[in-house]
Amino acid sequence: MFLVSNMRAAGLVDNGRRYQGTYAARFAGERISGVSALFWNGSLVTQAPVEQLDGLWQTAAAAAQRPITRFIGPQEQVQVVLDQARISPAAIQWDEPEKLYSLDLADLQVPPEIASGEWQGRLLRAGDEEVMTRWRVGYALEALGETESPELWQRMRAGVQNYTQQRQSWILEASGQPVSTSSFNAAAAELVQVGGVWTPPELRSRGYGRAAVAASLLAVQKEGVHAAILFTGIENIPAQKAYEALGFRHIGDYRITLLKEPFLLRE
Repeated sequence: MFLVSNMRAAGLVDNGRRYQGTYAARFAGERISGVSALFWNGSLVTQAPVEQLDGLWQTAAAAAQRPITRFIGPQEQVQVVLDQARISPAAIQWDEPEKLYSLDLADLQVPPEIASGEWQGRLLRAGDEEVMTRWRVGYALEALGETESPELWQRMRAGVQNYTQQRQSWILEASGQPVSTSSFNAAAAELVQVGGVWTPPELRSRGYGRAAVAASLLAVQKEGVHAAILFTGIENIPAQKAYEALGFRHIGDYRITLLKEPFLLRE
């Protein structure tokens, strides 16, 4: 989804702007059999049979000439790339296998609080910047292992502003108060990828996160989106149960590996 979403948003030209990246592909005749791309933010994304990875991701990285900050893709593929890049465990900031889930929106199980209107979801708006920035910092600290700093707050604030502009983030309200959030970290006309689901610790175990996801999916379903995917930590049992209650089913394994320091491929 990152590959498709970013390509549709920014095309194939790479000037280092948001969503742009340098792509490399292997071909079987005229058909693309594997793809890797290094994006503007340092994310190296792979989608290829493991036997095709050697040389593929290196081609994208060498052409982009930018450091890699994270590796993203199916679990087995990310491990192969980490081995080929000789990334040591000491160089990794955060690394956890993820369960990949899929849902046909026709099968979405809507929480009763959303169906009745007791809880309501809405798009992020300008007045939500402070609370959302605080929540995004909390998400980065807990879910991504980041360290609190002025730079982190600045980066999260910029991300909130982008989500607001792109109309890709929702807030769930209960009794008129914001209680949870859900976003799309990749989107295409027919498919969205859910990410950044966050409920403050003091408001958890009430079904708010599940409801926030449902509200966002109901909104885009009306615009023609017919399916959603997401991934969550293999040990995050509460999140897995919440997504499965919405109708998501486990279809594979995924992985995101964040580095402590950017890695620059050298010839």
